[in-house]
Amino acid sequence: MAKGETYEEFTEKFKPKKTTDDCYTPPEVFDAVLSWACREYGVDPAKVVRPFYPGGDYESAEYPGGCCVVDNPPFSILSKIVSFYQDRGVGFFLFAPTLTCMGIQRCSKVVAGAAVVYENGASVNTSFVTNLDPMLARSAPELRAAVDEAVERIRRDRAKALPKYDYPYEVLTAPMLARYSKYGIDFGVRPEEASFTRGLDMQRDMGKAIYGSGYLIAERAAAERAAAERAAAERFALSRREREIVACLG
Repeated sequence: MAKGETYEEFTEKFKPKKTTDDCYTPPEVFDAVLSWACREYGVDPAKVVRPFYPGGDYESAEYPGGCCVVDNPPFSILSKIVSFYQDRGVGFFLFAPTLTCMGIQRCSKVVAGAAVVYENGASVNTSFVTNLDPMLARSAPELRAAVDEAVERIRRDRAKALPKYDYPYEVLTAPMLARYSKYGIDFGVRPEEASFTRGLDMQRDMGKAIYGSGYLIAERAAAERAAAERAAAERFALSRREREIVACLG
């Protein structure tokens, strides 16, 4: 470890970096794209080929007559892949980065511009290239809406899956600070007032942890966080009229 380097910074150097060549497509997103391609171009789902997967070799894959490749290829060699399929007369509808798709030759560009978070966590503004479309370049509102809906469904499902905890004031997490920023509340802790933690002892006994990790903070900082929580809650206080209604209830 370098001088002054934390353990987290040290271990981060050895983690594989996420690139646009490692975009494992969420099934919900792929299904939305495939359904649109089938409706738009008459693609037969039974004849769809997906040669792009870890360890796969698209050049050695089998392409039966009448098949169509619908998949998410490595973006760094997308031009080479397009030429490979065009030279062999293989139909394709491929994921592509929105910002650079116009530079890919010998294909049509279907620009959906959908923000997709892939299974490896990489976020890519996504469009498509194809040899199935008569246009050189076009928009695709229905495709964009379908992908957006799939992405939102994934987001909701993941949010539901995350455990919700009411932490004591001596715990500080990133979502707490994000909420304070949203409501205009200044709050901070000094290095000597905080101790890094991945979870409370009670959570560990249950096999749980703090999502994204956090800090145990000193009593002074905890008192200030309690005040910050009250200030955030007061942002949506009842009006005088609403309090009068409440007073009359029951």
